[in-house]
Amino acid sequence: MQERHQNKQQYFREQARTTDQYVIPFIEEVRPLQAGMRVLEIGCGEAGNLKPFLERGCHCVGVDLSAHRIALAEAFFEGHPQRDRLELYAEDIYQAMPLLSEPFDLILMRDVIEHIPDQERFMGYAKAFLKPDGLFFLGFPPWYMPFGGHQQICAHPLLSKLPYYHLLPNLLYRQVLRWGGEPESRIEELLDIKATGISIDRFLRIVREEGYRIARQQAYLIQPNYETKFGLKPRKQSPLVAALPGLRNVVTSALYIVLQLPAKA
Repeated sequence: MQERHQNKQQYFREQARTTDQYVIPFIEEVRPLQAGMRVLEIGCGEAGNLKPFLERGCHCVGVDLSAHRIALAEAFFEGHPQRDRLELYAEDIYQAMPLLSEPFDLILMRDVIEHIPDQERFMGYAKAFLKPDGLFFLGFPPWYMPFGGHQQICAHPLLSKLPYYHLLPNLLYRQVLRWGGEPESRIEELLDIKATGISIDRFLRIVREEGYRIARQQAYLIQPNYETKFGLKPRKQSPLVAALPGLRNVVTSALYIVLQLPAKA
């Protein structure tokens, strides 16, 4: 499983395919995309998620902390016929405001919010990038789900497939990873994810506290990204389980949600 995470071109293609087939149709249940819309992806990595938006005529901006991943994005989009409508920045989003002169019709975050420290602060800050009628799409794996710790990135064949052990106390979790021969850099990465992982319940509480309005949400038992990863067809979570706080965090592989700013009186 580690090999597919190291193949960034494959990862780029997988991101583009999932966004094209599932994320965009999900967003368009709220509002159809139109050419010329401004789309911002926060934590864009190699920007595979932006490719389908670019090819629908949107003006796309990607921001990521990693200069290496932005450099890969630049290489992957070299020669793309719509390259002039794509801006890529290796920057901390909290420092990016001067670069992003106009607000956006859509903010996109896939598998990113669970990596961000102080999500309360971030969700409040992100409002500044949205147009008054803009949409904010987020998709993420809840922390308590079987692979919410992203342990699939482990090199050890057992540890990369073993569910739920990311929920162990930090000291024991570190010892298990060391037993598996994981390098210290990966162990620290996994512990960072443990520190920032977020449940559905906590995320929805932050959404309420920050005054967002939920335009659409869907919990998945088998998330759309698993189709490109493992050949598994997406399956929505049962409405009963999706409505039960606590339980939904443990058996839901992803939450998709579209937020809007509250309507002004």
